[in-house]
Amino acid sequence: MTERLLAYSDRISAAAGERVEIKVSAPEPGPYRARLIRLICGDDSPAGPGFKAEEIASPIARDYEGRLQPIHAGSHIEFRKGGPQLSGSFTLAAVIWPTLPKKGAPQAIMGTFDASNRSGCSLLIDASGRLAAHLGASQVVHLETAMFDRHWYLVSLAFDAATGTLSLRQRALHHRGPGAAVAEATRRLAPQEAVAGNGAGGPFRIAAWTAHEIAAAHYNGKIDSPAVAGRSLDAEAVERLVMERNAAPLLSSPLIAKWDFARGISGVAIEDVSGNGHDGRTVNLPARAMKGWNWDGSEYNWVKAPEQYGAIHFHDDDLYDCDWETDFSWDVPGDLKSGVYCIHLTQATSQAGGAREEFVPVCVRPGPQQKRAALALLIPTASYWAYANHQMATSWTFDELSTGNFETFSDVDRYLEEHVGFGMSVYDNHSDGSGVCYSSSLRPVLNMRPKTHLWQFNADTHITDWLEAEKIDYDVITDDDLEREGLDLLKAYRCVMTGTHPEYYTLKMLDAVQGYTDLGGRLIYLGANGFYWRIAYHPELPGVIEHRRAEDGMRAWFSEGGEYYMGFTGELSGLWRRMDRAPNLLVGAGFSAQGFDHSSSYRRRKESFDPRAAFIFEGLGKDEVIGDFGSIGGGAAGWEIDRADLALGTPRHALIVAEATEFPASYHWVKEEFNHAHSAIDGETCPMVRCDMVFFETPNGGAVFSTSSISWAGALAHGNYKNNVSRITANVVKRFLDAKPFEM
Repeated sequence: MTERLLAYSDRISAAAGERVEIKVSAPEPGPYRARLIRLICGDDSPAGPGFKAEEIASPIARDYEGRLQPIHAGSHIEFRKGGPQLSGSFTLAAVIWPTLPKKGAPQAIMGTFDASNRSGCSLLIDASGRLAAHLGASQVVHLETAMFDRHWYLVSLAFDAATGTLSLRQRALHHRGPGAAVAEATRRLAPQEAVAGNGAGGPFRIAAWTAHEIAAAHYNGKIDSPAVAGRSLDAEAVERLVMERNAAPLLSSPLIAKWDFARGISGVAIEDVSGNGHDGRTVNLPARAMKGWNWDGSEYNWVKAPEQYGAIHFHDDDLYDCDWETDFSWDVPGDLKSGVYCIHLTQATSQAGGAREEFVPVCVRPGPQQKRAALALLIPTASYWAYANHQMATSWTFDELSTGNFETFSDVDRYLEEHVGFGMSVYDNHSDGSGVCYSSSLRPVLNMRPKTHLWQFNADTHITDWLEAEKIDYDVITDDDLEREGLDLLKAYRCVMTGTHPEYYTLKMLDAVQGYTDLGGRLIYLGANGFYWRIAYHPELPGVIEHRRAEDGMRAWFSEGGEYYMGFTGELSGLWRRMDRAPNLLVGAGFSAQGFDHSSSYRRRKESFDPRAAFIFEGLGKDEVIGDFGSIGGGAAGWEIDRADLALGTPRHALIVAEATEFPASYHWVKEEFNHAHSAIDGETCPMVRCDMVFFETPNGGAVFSTSSISWAGALAHGNYKNNVSRITANVVKRFLDAKPFEM
C-alpha cells in the first residue's frame, strides 16, 4: 500500500497564546502543504453527515520540505558518559525472566557490544534461545540448553583477563522440572578474541546493544538486580553479587556497578547503588512495578514492598516518544474561537495524480482572557490514548466473535499491521504476549483522525457537527486539561457535555466531574461505557497514561497477579466499580452490554411523563419510537450500552425515562456481573442487556442526563438534524443552560 505522510504534535490541547509543535515525516523528498482547518465533522462514510471543515487563515499555511524521520521502538537502559567500561577482568550478572527466548534473533541482556564494528562484549540470548556471550566479531560461547519462557534464571558472564578464560553460567530458580537446574560453559579465548571484546565497543546498555549509534537487539522479558564486578567471579560470588542487597563487602575487588530497579519505580531514573555513579535512565518506558525474582505473594502493592518489585519488563516494541524534530510551530491566536482544529497536510506522490493526506488534531480551549461559553464539550482524550493505534482487527483472535461481524481491515489497520514500531494501545499485546500497559500521544496516532473508523475521536465529531448545525455556542476542553486543572476547569461552565465513550478516568478527573455535579453543575452524558477503567497520567512525563487490567471487566488481556498497582502513582488500577466508584453514582447508569452489528431504538417509560422530565420530551409523541435510525448500526441505542442499577449507586430519585431492550444475540452482558459460565448472557436471553436513558437532579440546582449509548451521537444528523434524537438532545441542552435551578 502507499506509504503515508505521518505527523504528530507535542500536545493535543492548547489555549490562545500557546505554541504547538508539529513533527512530520514524509516517505519521499519533496514539498508538502500545510493549512489550518476547524473540524466540524470527520465522518465521510456513506451513511454519515459527510466530512465538514472550515479553512482558517494562518501563517502556517505554506509549503514545507519533506524528510523522513525514523521511529526507534524498543525499550532499554542507557547511561551517562557511556556507563561502565569493560576492561581487564569483569563479570556481568543479573536475574532474568525471558518472555520470547526463541525469537529467532539475538536479544542483548547487558554489555558494550557494538554491532556496527563488531567490538565489545554482550551477555545475550541467541537466536535459538540459548544464553550466549558475544565478544568482538563472533559469538564465542553459548550454553547447549535453550531457556524456557517466563522462568527466572540467574545468569552471568565472567572474563578472566589473566588467563583469557570466559565462563558462562545460568541457574534456573524455583527449578522443579526434568534436567539440570545449572548449566555452564567455559572457553579459553585466543588473544585476538580477548582483545576484540575487552575495553572496546559502544556505550554500555541494558536490554539492548548498539548498532550504528542506536539501540538494537532489544531484549524481551524482565531483568532484575543487574550488576558488574571488576573481576571474574565464581558461581558463589555471583549469587552474592546479585541476590544479596548489600553485596559490596562480600567481594574481594571493587564493585563497578549494581542497579536497584526497586528504587524510583515511578520515574525513568535508574540508580547505581555501588556508589560509582553509573546512574542511567530507561528509554521508551519499559514496564516498572513488576514482580521480581523474590516476590513471595505476601504483598500485592509494590509501594509497601518495593524490594519485591525490583524487575523491569522490557519489550522490543515499546515506544514512548518518537522524538522527531519539529518541522514547524503553530502559535494559537489570542482571538481564535475554541473548538477542534486540525493541521491538514497534503503531499503529492510520485504516482500520477496521487496525493497523501494527514491530519493532526489540536483541541483549542479558551485562553485566560477569552469569554467562555456556558457549555463545554469535554473531549475524552484519555480514552483516545487508551485506544491509540489499536490493532484489535488484525490481532484479536476473538474479534469477529466479539463484534458479530466479518472483519474488514481499514487502511489504518493494514498500515499498522505492515509497519511495526508505531507503539500500541492498552488493548494490544506486545510481541512477547504481555499486555500493553502504557500508551503515549507523542507519536502518529493514525486512528485519531477524521475520515477514520467511527470510534472515539471520529465518532465524537458527530457531536461537534450537531452543535454547529444547531448554532449552540460551546467551548472545547479535554481530559488532559482536566487532569492538570481538576475541578477548577469545570467551574466556569453551567453545563458540561461528554463525548461518546469517556471510558478511562483518573482519580483526579473523576473527583472533578463528581465535584462539579455536587456543586450544581449540569452534566450531559452522551455516551456509554464511561468512567469504567481507572488509569493514571504520569506525574512528570507528558502525554502518557498507564493502565493495568486488574481483576475483572471486559479485558483485552489480564494483568499478572501482583501487578495490579500502577507504577506511575502506586494506585490500584482496574474497574472503578471495584473501588466503590461505579459509574452509576455519577451518571445514573453503568456499562451493561456490548454488540457491534446492529443498534436498537428506545421506548418511553411511564417515568418520562413525570413533570420533572417533561422538558426532555417536549415536542415528542406519547408512543413515539426514539432513534430507530442512525449512522452507527442503524439506531440510537447500541454498540456499547449502560443500564441503571440501584445496587450499583443509581440515585433512588433517578428517572429511567426511556429504555431500549430489543438487542440481538450478538450483544453480550458484561462479564464482571455474572459469576458462573452459562448461556443466558446475550441480548435474546438476558434481561440485563438493556439501555436506560436516565435523568436525575443533583444538589445545589444541578442535574444529570444520560443517553447510555455510544450510538446516540450517530443519530443526531438523521433527516438533516430534524429527528427525535436531535430534539431530545436540544431540549436537554436548552434546559441545562437555563440558570433556573433544578429542585431535588
